[in-house]
Amino acid sequence: MFPFKTSLNASTLFPFQLDVIQQIEITKQAGYDGIELWVRDIEDYLSNGGTIQSIQTALNRTNLSFINAIAFFKWADKDQSTREKAFEQAEKEMKLLASLGCISIAAPPFGNVKSVHLDEISQYFERLVLLGRDIGIEPILEFWGKAEQLSTLTQARYIIDKVDISSPKILIDPFHMYIGGSDFSELKNIQANQIGVVHVNDYPTTPINGNLVDRDRVFPGEGIGNTKEMGLVLAQSGFNGYLSLELFIEEYGDQSPLEVAKYGLKTMIDSYSVN
Repeated sequence: MFPFKTSLNASTLFPFQLDVIQQIEITKQAGYDGIELWVRDIEDYLSNGGTIQSIQTALNRTNLSFINAIAFFKWADKDQSTREKAFEQAEKEMKLLASLGCISIAAPPFGNVKSVHLDEISQYFERLVLLGRDIGIEPILEFWGKAEQLSTLTQARYIIDKVDISSPKILIDPFHMYIGGSDFSELKNIQANQIGVVHVNDYPTTPINGNLVDRDRVFPGEGIGNTKEMGLVLAQSGFNGYLSLELFIEEYGDQSPLEVAKYGLKTMIDSYSVN
């Protein structure tokens, strides 16, 4: 049994240099329920003559849910001026995303966060969530395994426990859990309503976790991650939302974008199905 919804993060298709319309079409043809698009790809498409209406039309035609967007603004940066500019950027980008029917946006620790206390980050995240909800977008807290602050699930949980807002959400990613040294057992303490999106991927034996980089990610079930157990833990928590395949593989040989997307969907369902 596979109790989750499926999504494709457009990063998985980056080697093929597709525009957002092509990314949407491939994702639908492969059989996914939703898609994660990157703001930079949307902006590139618009700057090259594409329109918001054409993206809306593609999403409506394919009946894909635009579940989350990947963006990079320095909302938690140490420097106040940098943060203020980041919130201006975030507001602009979230309004664009809302016009496309996007549900949420990832909020990773992008910028200079090394000396920023978690209590401060919680204040900035609360501000970001309130801004997003006013626009109609849900910012999801993302931890990065190699970030100088906010690198573990423990730290992410601390932040969402500190904010004075209802149902703040975390983005779960096994790759970042592994390279950041997060305790896998802590997933059992996460409630379903605290999970925004789950990025799925796997990681190889070598290089060792501290030396892994994004391009080393592999398809679910093809590495050493405990994907079966993760699927079970998520299901037992009551989570039935989106698992989104996020890879950064640099080349796929002679495979087509559709072949890669279909294969990724199969590995996701096979690896995260529960009895």
